[in-house]
Amino acid sequence: MKDLLKCNFCGKNKNNINLLISGINSYICDYCVKKTYSIINSNKNNNELYETCNNTKNLKIKDYKNKIKVKKPKEIKSFLDKYIIGHEITKKILSVAVYNHYKRIYNNNNNLFTNQKKEKEKENIQIDKSNILLIGDTGTGKTLLAKSIAKLMNVPFSISDSTSLTEAGYVGEDVESILTRLLQSADYHINFAEKGIIFIDEIDKISRKSANPSITRDVSGEGVQQALLKILEGSIVHVPPQGGRKHPEQKMIPINTENILFIAGGTFDGINKIISERKHSSTIGYFYKKKQYRDNLKEEIQYEDLKKFGLIPELIGRFPIVNYLNPLDKILLKRILVEPKNSLIKQYKRLFYLDKISLNITDDALDIIVNESFYLGLGARGLRIFCEKIFLDYLFDIENTNTILNIDKNIVEQKLFHS
Repeated sequence: MKDLLKCNFCGKNKNNINLLISGINSYICDYCVKKTYSIINSNKNNNELYETCNNTKNLKIKDYKNKIKVKKPKEIKSFLDKYIIGHEITKKILSVAVYNHYKRIYNNNNNLFTNQKKEKEKENIQIDKSNILLIGDTGTGKTLLAKSIAKLMNVPFSISDSTSLTEAGYVGEDVESILTRLLQSADYHINFAEKGIIFIDEIDKISRKSANPSITRDVSGEGVQQALLKILEGSIVHVPPQGGRKHPEQKMIPINTENILFIAGGTFDGINKIISERKHSSTIGYFYKKKQYRDNLKEEIQYEDLKKFGLIPELIGRFPIVNYLNPLDKILLKRILVEPKNSLIKQYKRLFYLDKISLNITDDALDIIVNESFYLGLGARGLRIFCEKIFLDYLFDIENTNTILNIDKNIVEQKLFHS
């Protein structure tokens, strides 16, 4: 009879579990007890979050006053210079935009003009936020720019990929999941999350699939754009605390997106042709290709080009700041390889240093890495691909690697071209 005893929750036999606790005509195993305890705690935390949502203005976070750091534009750009090489105009634009965004939040929260009678009229002025759209080829640093700003301002930051989003009710992620990730990065402190930064990557991938009306719904294109409008503009959005699909019985957390800064990025492949047609450039044969290669047409991108590409006008209007990141040339790639505070070479030197190995790499060796990365066409991401090939064997056989590791041109050529 004892052999037939089993857990009434999971159905496992007594022989397959560590501990079986008996009750009145029922049994529960140790695994189900732990699982139940976890569910109770999770539900308790969600209830507490839900209750504090209704009064977020009075929500106090430990050391909250020391969390957000409002920096002047020059300070922001100086910080970005340590991590990002090139893109001077982009860094300047971002520095001013981020400063104005958090200055607006800070002044609203502290009623800057309440004690200034001469400035009474300014109290009623509502300053709208300016979301940012970054356009550039892969590996130019769009994500790194957003990460670096969030690091400096010490605010919650999350990255979401547009390609996984679909219109509500279809297979994929709900648009509200981008807010769930931000909430998780803020450790579920709602008031703190409402002042964070969200980077929406690959936003060009949700462009309208066709300019002509279709009998089928464009659930991962225009449908996602429509769903994003309310979130980008600034409103109360109810999000599931653990992400996933929403369902009627699930408790939702309301988040005000009015003070969340959205930075979107995309490569917008194919928009060069749209810009060229607008400028009445020749698109016949070799002349067109030569001109397209010589001129960075994306530098002259306008809102009408984005509309023709497939973004709806309402979405374009919610990104008043549009900036283009120039492709990286060989000079910039080499500087990226060695100069930034967390450059790739510095990272590898640190990795070897932890094993008491001193890494030295010659300038000629760096030039080969840069040349191969440039022709690969992946921007700064290509640098890591070739560095991994060069250092793989040394890291794998780390215990037999010399305490001084010298990498020269011959070694790099052997690793890249003869291995």
